[in-house]
Amino acid sequence: MIRHIVSWNLKEAASTTEKRENAEKMKRDLESLHEIVPGIIAIEVILDVLPTSNHDVVLYSLFESVETLAAYQIHPEHVRVSNWASSVVENRICVDFEV
Repeated sequence: MIRHIVSWNLKEAASTTEKRENAEKMKRDLESLHEIVPGIIAIEVILDVLPTSNHDVVLYSLFESVETLAAYQIHPEHVRVSNWASSVVENRICVDFEV
């Protein structure tokens, strides 16, 4: 199995309300992929991070294999969500590892 963790910071230029709305849309859209993309074992988006955190939004997911993670990354629905998210975030970090 592969653990896939991604963290983002939302654009600072957005208002507090816009940032929260964007984060909530990211959560809904990303978590909906569980029912659409084969090979996802679990997917959770965390919005309420502690003030000690360096990022605003965290994706915590688990995939069956490296191959299913690769298929997820190019799946049209993931690409759609990713393209939209890119318009509202400043930066992204990702860590993938075998569990």
